[in-house]
Amino acid sequence: MSIIAVGLLLASCGTKTETKMDKNVLSFDGRQASAMSVIACQEARGDQSSLTLAIDEGLDAGLTVSQIKEALSQLYAYTGFPRSLNALGTLQKVVEQRKAMGKATEEGKDATPMAENYNALKQGTEVQTQLSGQPFNYSFCPVEDYYLKAHLFGDIFARDNISHADRELITVSALSGLEGVMPQLQAHVRGALNMGVTEAQLRSIPLSLRAHGLEAEAMRCEAAIAMAVDGKAEAVVSPSAWPLGDSNTAYAQYFTGQSYLAQMDGGMANVSFEPGCRNNWHIHHGAVQVLVCVSGRGWYQEWGKDAVELKPGVVIAIPEGVKHWHGAAADSWMQHLTYHTDMHQGASNEWLEPVTDEVYGKLK
Repeated sequence: MSIIAVGLLLASCGTKTETKMDKNVLSFDGRQASAMSVIACQEARGDQSSLTLAIDEGLDAGLTVSQIKEALSQLYAYTGFPRSLNALGTLQKVVEQRKAMGKATEEGKDATPMAENYNALKQGTEVQTQLSGQPFNYSFCPVEDYYLKAHLFGDIFARDNISHADRELITVSALSGLEGVMPQLQAHVRGALNMGVTEAQLRSIPLSLRAHGLEAEAMRCEAAIAMAVDGKAEAVVSPSAWPLGDSNTAYAQYFTGQSYLAQMDGGMANVSFEPGCRNNWHIHHGAVQVLVCVSGRGWYQEWGKDAVELKPGVVIAIPEGVKHWHGAAADSWMQHLTYHTDMHQGASNEWLEPVTDEVYGKLK
């Protein structure tokens, strides 16, 4: 789907008003919402070069400096101060460059000052309850509970230069750019709907990310939506931009742990190994197998030799007739491309015994 098509899809459900802001409606039009999703995701990824392009595109789409500044400031609560500060510095540079070039750049309005009697804890508790769908108290760490209520959902969400719906679109987009936060991403997918983001607008987030080359991030967002909205018990997402494929059921009997197989062009396949997954010892007869590690960390070992660590860019040409195994590290996914060369008539695989926990456990 093209970037223009994504923008048109979002435009069909986006709302923009010059009157008092409705906190539970997106204030962005379709093109702006798409651009803001990419800005938030690139902030989370910490890719300043790509963020520069995304901010420039967002300003061209009519986002204001104030809106982008607010989004990047809010995200310190989700991605940390370093990424937020770096992103604000990038925004500042983009604005200065656009002004020097004479490009139209709307500053926008800052948030309305809070009333003197504003009760951040009270208001934040109400906002958090709406977002979560029920009262939430983090009794294990009361100080964190206070920060969430009084500061994030009280002080930050009270600023009215973007809406609550805007803030959740920004948060979902940013969390899609981070690994290891699926529970929080799912919670904010639900929270986005509770704060007024429509389902169509929510499902447009991964479309916007994918249209800008953020494939892994789009898949992560789609997996969260599948579990939080569609009710899927589990949605496994590829740890990288390489396709996950389907569960490798045809060869499951020769693997310890879960693997996935994605067939690709030219007789090549991408094999994904969950942490701790490895195949049995095996031998290729009548062919040379080539492995190209593209994501994560893992191991390749030939019988009687030390294991070789697999990292992105490592290429292994496995000689014909050599007993070996390969798989992920215990604490990491691993993906490798594989294909066969120098094939002879009657080429085959001979599957042998599993790699024992004793052998595997020595690898760090």
